[in-house]
Amino acid sequence: MPKDDSLKQVGKYLGLAFLMPVSTMIGYVMGYLLDKAFHTKFLTFTFLLFGIAAGFIELIRELNQDNGGK
Repeated sequence: MPKDDSLKQVGKYLGLAFLMPVSTMIGYVMGYLLDKAFHTKFLTFTFLLFGIAAGFIELIRELNQDNGGK
């Protein structure tokens, strides 16, 4: 059953490919909505950075898990 194993790997890495853009977009949207609610201008940028950082952290965690936690 090596075919099933390779399909699982492809699915896992496809999920990682969507991780960065989705986390970045979620951070941006949250900041944008909070800026509109509180009439500020800095939250969009702040939450955009949080989204990017969250994406990188999760990407590193997943890749470290693949390497056996090294």
